[in-house]
Amino acid sequence: MQSLNSYLRKLPLSSKNILVVCSPFSSPSLSSNPEPKLALIDYLVTSFNFSESQALSIINRFPRAKSPDNPRAVFLFLQNLGFSTADIQSTARVFPQILFTNVEKTLTPKFKFFQDLGLVGSDLGKFMSKSSSILTNSLDKKLVPSVDILKKILLNDENNAALFQVLSRDNRVVQSESKLSSNIAFLESCGIVGSQLSQLLKRQPRLFCSAESSLKDLVSRAFNLGFSVDSRMFVHALYTVSCLSDATIERRLKLLRSFGYSGDECMEMLKAAPALLRTSDKKLKQGMKFFLFTVKLKKEVLVGRPSFLMYSLEDRVIPRYRVIQIMKSKRLLKKEPSFLRTVKLTEDVFLEKYISKFRDHAEELLVAYKGHMLDSPEKQDWVGFVLVLVYSWIYICSCVCQTNEVPRNDNDLIMSITNFSCSDALFPGPEVI
Repeated sequence: MQSLNSYLRKLPLSSKNILVVCSPFSSPSLSSNPEPKLALIDYLVTSFNFSESQALSIINRFPRAKSPDNPRAVFLFLQNLGFSTADIQSTARVFPQILFTNVEKTLTPKFKFFQDLGLVGSDLGKFMSKSSSILTNSLDKKLVPSVDILKKILLNDENNAALFQVLSRDNRVVQSESKLSSNIAFLESCGIVGSQLSQLLKRQPRLFCSAESSLKDLVSRAFNLGFSVDSRMFVHALYTVSCLSDATIERRLKLLRSFGYSGDECMEMLKAAPALLRTSDKKLKQGMKFFLFTVKLKKEVLVGRPSFLMYSLEDRVIPRYRVIQIMKSKRLLKKEPSFLRTVKLTEDVFLEKYISKFRDHAEELLVAYKGHMLDSPEKQDWVGFVLVLVYSWIYICSCVCQTNEVPRNDNDLIMSITNFSCSDALFPGPEVI
């Protein structure tokens, strides 16, 4: 495909003038001396993958730009730092001004600053490809003092990983040292200090660069939900209200009340788990129905343990319920376990305690537990992996029980696994389907 520059060179001079004058992106300098501008447009299109209209728009924003010399220097500079071509192009898209920024005077010291913080090579490229607008900030007046403040808040931040996480999420936190300091002081006055302040910064950095009035409004909304500054859950409530509108919060509370909970009971649930409000309407409704009508829990149980409504029904709660029901029907358990306790168990502990331990029924139990994942090829791989682990464990236990010895080598273990028919049961071939 011909470049714009080569195409325009073939046009008569009068045609070029007509094109430039009629273009909505034209400028006086472009119409009076088109050749350098056309070369710049051509370079932006070919090297930075801008469309012709985008390139024209950029030139319109930076009327002093006349040739591709500076964009070319920027491209080589970033390339030498270890940026991929894709990262260079993304960096320019996020922050087009970089194309016309002096490499030696401005870019070099700023990039050295980030390199000294630990971002180098491709990592620096990935960061700048999404956050290059951070380069608009003055190095000495904004970047250095603001980053120093952030580093003091972020506790035990090895290799500045948390710092880069914060800057990636919202680099506006470095735009005003005074606003950052003021908001930190206000949050600390609300009892949010130490590790809580650090976690809040990592999860919601925009709070630290918000207007003072906006931050105070969020604190007021947290108060209205019944949280006080001396509560250890206050920071979680603040984060929650910062994510949701008043209308969404009211809708979630109305949904809880529709299941017979009083206003006080709803508030008690929120005090125990403010994140409950961030659970979607659909998930909250389905969870309520399952625990109250299928498991038949008493309402007050969920008042004291609302976090169970935040577990995944599809991947955790319902599969474990199916396993326990099968075990009860087969009378495999001497004592019926608390279902809520089984839900809280880690994956490894649940597999060992309620599936691997029962060798004669392990296949049926595992299908009940992970069978819902077989509709996805990616999930099938995971189920297969779990199968291998479960049956390896069973085989090792069997060896220990019979001979007091573990398998002598990997071949013994592999042969034992391949002799099981479980893979055929879980992954039937086309003829079975």
